[in-house]
Amino acid sequence: EVRLVESGGGLVQPGGSLRLSCVASGFTFNLYAMSWVRQAPGKDVEWISTVNRRGQTTFTAQSTKGRFTASRDNARNTLYLQMDDLQTEDTAMYYCAKSSSGDGYYGPANYRGQGTRVTVSS
Repeated sequence: EVRLVESGGGLVQPGGSLRLSCVASGFTFNLYAMSWVRQAPGKDVEWISTVNRRGQTTFTAQSTKGRFTASRDNARNTLYLQMDDLQTEDTAMYYCAKSSSGDGYYGPANYRGQGTRVTVSS
């Protein structure tokens, strides 16, 4: 059974940093690209970043470029999202998602975890 468990969210002030983690189980992690997406209240899902199975970042959203960095540790079956210079508009639920191939991108049908909440507020 595929399982993705996100953690690391919380309340942070504008300009602060957080690192999200996503621990995967139930599939061979190093064979699949992984993505981060987010959904703010009342808004559509926004695709943030994709990291292919080799650890290369193949997509980064313009809204987070230069501030967010996705990475993975295949030995630990874990995907990360380092978020710096957080702004109030980054407030959302953050999800990791499993692509359908090693070099795939995010798609709405991709399996997602339950998410971790990030709130940016002073």
